[in-house]
Amino acid sequence: MGHHVLPGNPPVELTLRRSARARRISLRVSGLDGRVTLTLPRGVAECEALDFAHQKGDWLRAQLQARPDHVAVFPGVEIPVEGQLLRIASQIGRRVQAQESTLLVPGPPEVAATRVQAWLKTRARDRLAAASDHYAATLGRSYTRISLRDTRSRWGSCSTSGGLMYSWRLIMAPRDVLEYVAAHEVAHLAEMNHSPAFWAVVERLMPGYIAPRSWLRENGAGLHRYRFGD
Repeated sequence: MGHHVLPGNPPVELTLRRSARARRISLRVSGLDGRVTLTLPRGVAECEALDFAHQKGDWLRAQLQARPDHVAVFPGVEIPVEGQLLRIASQIGRRVQAQESTLLVPGPPEVAATRVQAWLKTRARDRLAAASDHYAATLGRSYTRISLRDTRSRWGSCSTSGGLMYSWRLIMAPRDVLEYVAAHEVAHLAEMNHSPAFWAVVERLMPGYIAPRSWLRENGAGLHRYRFGD
C-alpha cells in the first residue's frame, strides 16, 4: 500500500497495508527481518493510523532494539535442542551425541556447524514423522509424504495431495511445540482451512495446544538466529 518514515531517534520505516479483515489498527515487527507493518482496517483514514504509530514510537524502537542478533554455530556456542540449551564441544569420535547440557561433535571446529545441522535435521525428521504418524492414526487419515525445509514464512504446511512439510528448526523448540505443529498440519488432512471445525480437530488431537502455539508466536523467530554457514 505504501511506506512512511516515523521521525525520531532513530527514524522507523513503516510499511502500510490495508486489510478488509482487520478489525483494528495494528503494528507488527517481523522477528525475521525487523520490518514494521502498520495495518489499516477498512474505513480507517491513513492519518489516523499514522497517529497511532506515532503514539507507539517508543514501543516500536524498543521492539527493534530487542531483536536477537545472528549466532554463528561453532564449538563453545549454546544452541537449543528440544527447548534445552546445549553447549557445542569438539570430541574424538564418529557421531554427534547429546550428553546432559553438552552436544559433542566429532571432527575439527570448521565442520561442526555442518555436522550439527545434519544431526538436527535427522532428529527433526524422526520426531516429526513419529508425531505425524500418531496424529494421523488418531484422526483416521493418512498423509503421502513428509519433507523438511528451512522455511521462514511458515513452520509447516499440508498440500491438497496430503504432503506434509515442516521446518527442521522445530527440533530446536520445546517438544510440545513441535507436536503442536504436527497436529496442526495433520488436522488439515480433514479440514483444509482455519475454520472453527479445523480448530476443533486440532483441539481433539492435542488438547491444550494454545500454550505451544503462543510459544511459537512469541519465540519462534528467534530460532532463525542460529546460522550454520549454509
